[in-house]
Amino acid sequence: MSAPRRVVITGMGAVTALGRNVAEFWDALAAGRSGIRPLETVDRSRLRFENGAEVRGYDPAGHFSDKELDLLDRFAQFGLVAAREAVKDAGVEWTRDLRERTCVVTGSCLGGKISEDEAFGGFYAEGRRAHPLAIPRAMSNAAASHISMEFGILGPTYNVSTACASATHAIGQAFALVRSGAAELALTGGCEAPFALGHLKKWEALRVVAPDTCRPFSKDRRGMILGEGGAMLVLEPLDAALARGARVHAEVVGFGMSADAHHVTQPLAEGAARAVAAALRDADVRPEQVGYVNAHGTATAANDPAETEALRLVFREHAARLAVSSTKSMHGHALGAAGAIEAVATALALREKLLPPTANYSEPDPACDLDYIPNEARAAEVGYAVSNSFAFGGLNGVLVLKRWDS
Repeated sequence: MSAPRRVVITGMGAVTALGRNVAEFWDALAAGRSGIRPLETVDRSRLRFENGAEVRGYDPAGHFSDKELDLLDRFAQFGLVAAREAVKDAGVEWTRDLRERTCVVTGSCLGGKISEDEAFGGFYAEGRRAHPLAIPRAMSNAAASHISMEFGILGPTYNVSTACASATHAIGQAFALVRSGAAELALTGGCEAPFALGHLKKWEALRVVAPDTCRPFSKDRRGMILGEGGAMLVLEPLDAALARGARVHAEVVGFGMSADAHHVTQPLAEGAARAVAAALRDADVRPEQVGYVNAHGTATAANDPAETEALRLVFREHAARLAVSSTKSMHGHALGAAGAIEAVATALALREKLLPPTANYSEPDPACDLDYIPNEARAAEVGYAVSNSFAFGGLNGVLVLKRWDS
């Protein structure tokens, strides 16, 4: 049996509330600039909260024909746009053999909620028939399928739906496929578009959305802020990347998963800690080698203390020296896409030697007592970083990335 292959990120794409490509996304992260604003795509007068992290200035017609848009919900559009950027960034040169040995693994827990909302609203309010393509527009695997068709990818193609850990689980599985040799290249990430009124009313009922903004780990935090967007990565074996002269953004070295088996909405520190520890074991990385954690950091009353405790359980005395931040404070919580957006943020932090801040931080919480990089980015040369995703249902996924030194 051959040894596991080293896997690197050679392409990245992103469409978020912070920008419509990776460069704009990074500029906002580095500046600590938030994309949280009053909602524009829904009637916020019908909601108890009014803010969200929407992708501003996005014109579907600039990316797709009318015929293509008939088939694409907004969430799948984000996935395709990000995939195009990632493939271009990686400089992939497609051959028949490479297409057969490439996998597409996406994360989306919602699928086409906007298409569903339009179909149900039209039927119940006006008795209108649904759009004839409502089913393929709404299916959660739509982005994966359209990415496969866009590039003629013939290998394993599927979607992962594990709530807020969807994209991290997707990237982790794609990493495993490439590392093992089951795939020669992976296009992986996540996309989500939750801003449909009917869907937002369900979040309103759950009472976890902040009325103002997202303040992770701050004592005066009042809940999460929803976000939308997509991010995709190209993963390939290190040897193949170097042979073709590809730029390496970062190396993926570990992936860990766990289940809390505890509660559907209340996180368990021990469960999250098991996933972090599993990822470090998989990477063969000691806790003290990690310099940065991109936290799940939702700014809810329950998540932030639990995540802090989980990091203390794994990193012990080194926890006090960790730099931790939640970029959800800027791009919002993009649910099934969150892990992909944050994986791109983590890779960029390593590459640029600059750690993005936790924006909107105002007041220390005794239950959240780590270094959360408050409000301003920090220059730091970090060797290893962790990206956490802890989902409703107690499903946890964690990635470990390594800075690439050419």
